Amino acid sequence: MPMGPVKVVFACIRNSGRSPMAGAFFNRVADPSLAYAVSAGTDPGSKVHPEVVAAMKEIGFDLTRERPRILTDEIAYRAAWIITMGCGESCPVVPGAQRDDWPIQDPHEQELATVRRIRDEVRARVQAFVDAHAWGRKTANKA
Repeated sequence: MPMGPVKVVFACIRNSGRSPMAGAFFNRVADPSLAYAVSAGTDPGSKVHPEVVAAMKEIGFDLTRERPRILTDEIAYRAAWIITMGCGESCPVVPGAQRDDWPIQDPHEQELATVRRIRDEVRARVQAFVDAHAWGRKTANKA
């Protein structure tokens, strides 16, 4: 059994919207000594969608330096969980990792009001996931 914090991988196709949001939320609310998240995509884009950057900035998250990346064996190494979001048939399989799929709408080229709704859904799912596994920070640092 691996020692140290649990690794959670959030994956979508482009790694330009949903998975970077999920990773940011997770790493804000989870106790890093218990669990941490990384995000990646099966066919990464060139940048995080500007509408996602704007919606996240509204609530105190700066994704301007985030760069989409491909889900490699190195990123998946020792992942306890992989959470996929809308990648359908191209969803990755990570041997040894538990898997869940969150059917969340793609925020790309959506109006800001829609991106906010998607952002809030991602945040709620992440918080519920962290709470269900008791990985939350001991202090009140909710996303």
